[in-house]
Amino acid sequence: MATRRYGTIVRHLRDDPDTARELAEKLPDDTLYELGAAIRDETSRRARAAGDQDAVIAAAFEAGFTRDGLGVLPWIEAPFVICPGGLVGKNRASHRCQFVSVDDTWIWESPDLIREDKRSMPGKEEGFRAIALLPIVEGMALDVVRAKQRQGQHSVERVTSLVVKRGRLVEVERRDVSARGAR
Repeated sequence: MATRRYGTIVRHLRDDPDTARELAEKLPDDTLYELGAAIRDETSRRARAAGDQDAVIAAAFEAGFTRDGLGVLPWIEAPFVICPGGLVGKNRASHRCQFVSVDDTWIWESPDLIREDKRSMPGKEEGFRAIALLPIVEGMALDVVRAKQRQGQHSVERVTSLVVKRGRLVEVERRDVSARGAR
């Protein structure tokens, strides 16, 4: 098989991003699906290969949590989306927690998860903190869910929705959830 040359195509795509949209409009659906999957796979491969995961996670544990012990909103530090999460408990029947859902799947079950590190928080309010790394994928939707459990009943307090647009995390909605019917 002959070596393929992509220089002209790559140059057009790099110099004029609208070229990508024009190309996508001309492709049949099945080819467009394959191209989308190939782009997502390559983005993930590059994120796994690039960046110092240990250093990024160590820095994220320092900056990723508020005084109440729960995480701040996710942020981008190329090539990763950094997602803090955690649980702070008073006892077995009472805790506060905050976790991230990625494209309607909990982050720890997401096929996009590159790595997640957890650290225990011993002491009066024991629990744990976690930092998860995701690739930066255009259109990826994140929901940051803050909840509490009281006397065995779990209830959502707030959901903040973000989406990756042009390599940035953009908040698209923040909703406080009333205690009624939010379990």
